[in-house]
Amino acid sequence: MISQFWHSSFDVDPFTSFTLAILLLFVGKGLTRRYGWLQRYNIPEAVVGGMFCALVVCGLYYTVGLRVVFELGARDMLLLYFFAAIGMGTDVRTLREGGRPLVVLLVLACGFMLLQNGLGMAVAEAFGLDRRAGLMAGSISLTGGVGTTLAWTPFFVETLGITNAGELGLAANMLGMIAACLVGGPMAAWLMRRHALTPSGQSDVEVGTRYQDEAHLRLDYNGVLLALLWLNLALMLGEGLNSLVALTGLTLPAFVGCLMAGIALRSAGELLAPKPGRLWNWPRMRLGVALISDVSLGLFLTMALMGLRLWELEPVVGFIATALALQMVLAVVFTAFVVFRFMGRDYEAAVICSGFGGIALGSTATAIANMSAVVRAYGAAPRAFIVVPLVCGFFIDLANALVIGWMAR
Repeated sequence: MISQFWHSSFDVDPFTSFTLAILLLFVGKGLTRRYGWLQRYNIPEAVVGGMFCALVVCGLYYTVGLRVVFELGARDMLLLYFFAAIGMGTDVRTLREGGRPLVVLLVLACGFMLLQNGLGMAVAEAFGLDRRAGLMAGSISLTGGVGTTLAWTPFFVETLGITNAGELGLAANMLGMIAACLVGGPMAAWLMRRHALTPSGQSDVEVGTRYQDEAHLRLDYNGVLLALLWLNLALMLGEGLNSLVALTGLTLPAFVGCLMAGIALRSAGELLAPKPGRLWNWPRMRLGVALISDVSLGLFLTMALMGLRLWELEPVVGFIATALALQMVLAVVFTAFVVFRFMGRDYEAAVICSGFGGIALGSTATAIANMSAVVRAYGAAPRAFIVVPLVCGFFIDLANALVIGWMAR
């Protein structure tokens, strides 16, 4: 009976995949409420639901040989909505306060990437591989993500002759994303206990609502409609900004333009319409923006994790497992004892650390998901939600390209 299904494949269409992601997000929320330690250690609800699906799919592959493939076309659009909402929720006065912390975090990130790549190269050498293959288990796949991995693979294969570079990078990114979601929140919780930090307690969090406020959330129909209108305008403006930047020869992640567009529209609205009107009414649409932001991030991360093909790690499991275990230790130690200190040793610094743990091992989305889980439990951290997205989504990609180019020689 098993041989009948061996190597068979089952494709799940985009609409069904999207609907399943919604169901899995409910599963994650339910498990988080049922098992208090998940909330206590700030594990994002989307991670719980998405990983539940990934483990089930992996089990089907190994027991009956059924390969389940989800069509996840809606995932990237959800990420654009999320970052447009982050931009819309940003007060330009808070943005000005992010100058010095932004520079400091960027310098720390650059230093960490050098350590990260050095560790990856050392592990590769220990496994008898070309030491430059270790870069694929370093800042290329972990700090850079899937896009950076795919962009550098041809160079490693054709120029350096590392034929399995793509497989190494994608496998490292897969495990790294899981690790990023698991270390960020617990690390922030540990820092808060260790240093007796006082959380802000502010209910106006940057993404979604605080856990204890969910049952009392009151939304306004026109407010949600206005939020959707302005977020769509932010996506359109963001696409235009990215096109203009592309004319210079510089390629940025699509969400960076949406983030900038959201900030620009919020600033323009506050400047040109200081009093609430029919088409611009920030107090009325604020909760709508927060709701769309929360739903978009939750579904994006759920879809990203439910689509993981864990069985693809098997051919390189020894090297990748060793490299990722050591990279996790490096990320935790560097974040808890270096980043926390230089970012101010306060509540905002702990939230930034949860985000840095996300970007050091996963992606910008996992960084924001980690921070969102922390602020939903302890209160808003506006500076963190300005500094981390700008460093992770813009500056760090440029720095990473320079670091990789230098170390891959």
